[in-house]
Amino acid sequence: MRSPIFDKDNFRDPSTDRWVLESSRLLRTGFGPGVIARKGVMVAYRGGLDFAHQGSKSVGQFFKKQFTGEGKGLMHVTGQGEAWFANRAQQVFMMELENEGITLNTDHLLAFDDTLQYEPRMLGNAGLLAGGLFNLEIGGTGTVALTSDGTPFVLDASQGPVYTDPQATVAWSANLQPTLKNDFKMGSLIGRGSGEAFQLAFHGQGFVVIQPSEGWPLQTSS
Repeated sequence: MRSPIFDKDNFRDPSTDRWVLESSRLLRTGFGPGVIARKGVMVAYRGGLDFAHQGSKSVGQFFKKQFTGEGKGLMHVTGQGEAWFANRAQQVFMMELENEGITLNTDHLLAFDDTLQYEPRMLGNAGLLAGGLFNLEIGGTGTVALTSDGTPFVLDASQGPVYTDPQATVAWSANLQPTLKNDFKMGSLIGRGSGEAFQLAFHGQGFVVIQPSEGWPLQTSS
């Protein structure tokens, strides 16, 4: 897998003119081939495009049905034309998969080639802290577009254990299996200082992408 390049001079199409960064915060995607995109991230389009809810592909895929239902929805975009994707003016970057996979925090998904396979992964308590009950594993050969709150950074997990704030964790190599680390003594020093310090622990051959932010504030009822 080629690591994403984040230098501002390299915000450009990684292979063809199908995926083009109009700016560091706005992605244009050209059609023929279709894409799977997160609902709500399309900001404009032109041409004859069709937008359809992307549900489960078989009756037995219960978790995929739950993931693609209410809340964390996906849509299938097909047709001839082009569409622009963005989310909250966050920085956009692309990753080229070459017969391999990544796992990502679904809050950072923009779109990916519909030829790629995908499956939600439930990480238990770790998943609840990392942006929701499910993360999404995407594999195969193709392009995945992600967002980051600020310029993302890549950490090599093969050099020793890497511990990340769940709210700052964007994506990681699919072969890495994060575990949950709890250090109560660090509760007032790490992340938002909630009184409980939970980190995701990664170790093995692969990388972790983080953002320089703990994400958007959690919504609370009045």
